[in-house]
Amino acid sequence: MKQKAVFPVLLLLVLVLTSIVKAQDMNPEAAKLYNEGNSLLKANDYIGAISSYDKALAIEKDHRTFYQKGVAQKKNNDMQGAKVSFEECIKIKNDFESGYNALGSVYYALSDFNQAIVNFEKVLTLTDNAETIAKIKKNLSLTYYKLGSQEATNGNSQKAIEYLNKSIENDNYDAAFLSLAKLYSELGEWDKSIAAAENATKYISKITPGGPFYYMGMSYKGKGDKVKAKEMFEKAKSDVTYRKSAEYELGLLK
Repeated sequence: MKQKAVFPVLLLLVLVLTSIVKAQDMNPEAAKLYNEGNSLLKANDYIGAISSYDKALAIEKDHRTFYQKGVAQKKNNDMQGAKVSFEECIKIKNDFESGYNALGSVYYALSDFNQAIVNFEKVLTLTDNAETIAKIKKNLSLTYYKLGSQEATNGNSQKAIEYLNKSIENDNYDAAFLSLAKLYSELGEWDKSIAAAENATKYISKITPGGPFYYMGMSYKGKGDKVKAKEMFEKAKSDVTYRKSAEYELGLLK
């Protein structure tokens, strides 16, 4: 059974995106252009914002201006440009957690998940803010999930399991639990599959409800418990994504 594709949406990884930073200690002309850029960014004029930030940077190199320019570039889908801007930002201020956070989001968008993790984990070394830590751990969970999915697609089940377990260590991500349930079932590790499927149901958010029941059914079948297997497949078939596969398995158990 091919499970329904899950496309996790990474949180917007910019901790102060909604704020317009006061530039009281900037060169006055650079500050004027910086604030002009912020106003244009807020109005969704990304090209205009980038132009204003570039003019400000021509006067003074400031980490805040590079950061805001990177935000505008990211919103304008210029990920390579945003990457350069965020890198320049943290070169100037190497303890700026929002810069690492935003750089991690760019690497994620570029599918460079290992570098995304490096930058997200850097944020954790720079902050003790509980809300920020929770957001970063959620983003780490999504990133490890993507790595796990890649390895599963490539047939590297054990490496996939390693990454997926790191995903759920950071956040109770239902799709990661479901993927673990599938992989463990395929490997004949029935109890681990059932436990992962139960957690997928417990923390269900993005996935459809039939998946966990289907893999529990497969695992109970593997364990020789036909009664529980039928019970799980009956529940799974209420989900259109798993209905045909669940009905097929029920037919085999008659």
